[in-house]
Amino acid sequence: MFLEALKAFFIGIVQGITEWLPVSSTGHMILFNEFIRLDVSDGFFELFEVVIQLGSILAVVVLFFDKLNPFSPKKDKDMKKKTWSLWMKVIIAVIPAAVIGLLLDDWFNEHFYNYVVVAIALIVYGVAFIVIERFNKNKTKKCEDVYDIDCFTALKIGCFQVLSLIPGTSRSGSTIIGASLVGVSRSAAAEFSFFLAIPVMLGASLLKCVKFVLDGATMTNIEIVVLIVGLVTAFLVSLVVIKFLMNFVRRHSFESFGWYRIVLGAVVIGYFIIKNFIF
Repeated sequence: MFLEALKAFFIGIVQGITEWLPVSSTGHMILFNEFIRLDVSDGFFELFEVVIQLGSILAVVVLFFDKLNPFSPKKDKDMKKKTWSLWMKVIIAVIPAAVIGLLLDDWFNEHFYNYVVVAIALIVYGVAFIVIERFNKNKTKKCEDVYDIDCFTALKIGCFQVLSLIPGTSRSGSTIIGASLVGVSRSAAAEFSFFLAIPVMLGASLLKCVKFVLDGATMTNIEIVVLIVGLVTAFLVSLVVIKFLMNFVRRHSFESFGWYRIVLGAVVIGYFIIKNFIF
């Protein structure tokens, strides 16, 4: 049990870091799973991969609770109205990915979930980050704050989020690139990406849980421990990573993440070519 809990701890660290940084959690998990595999049932592992994200979501709720809470006594009538408006824009932005995801998620996973697609997506998005950051370097942003995002802009960002259905693109990467292209500042883009994750991950986790129960699957004691350790670790790591990213983007561009993605994509390709050649 200790060994499996330790594995879950490391998976929670990877999840907590890569979920929020625009570097693709899928790309990292593909490599991670090559070296560390949980000794659990396939059904539980599919559930675990998704539900562990709830730990990351809780970190967003904790860190931005006042900003996201329309009932906060600290807010006047105008701020409460802005908060409700923000939630409406988040829902609008979620709709495109929710619709396409429900219809084609299994198809995307079946046809695109392989190291070649993931590596290409890592590299292409890495180049996109570098090009977009340099292109936008001296441009004035029309949305400096997350409250400045209007409904149409939110919908456009949501359309970019659909691209995250392709493994390796990164959900946060897709929304941040989309937001940057439509004139949203780095900090507002990062925040809006965090907020979009709440309904997306809650919905995905709920669907996985329902499917798990309907399939008649059950958890062993070890699997319960693994899930708890993964959730708690992802939550604690996410608290640190979200704070880091918000501080980072106020002073730096996303270009460094672009270079990192390119290197990771090359590593993924190189590793599997060597593996297939040797074995």
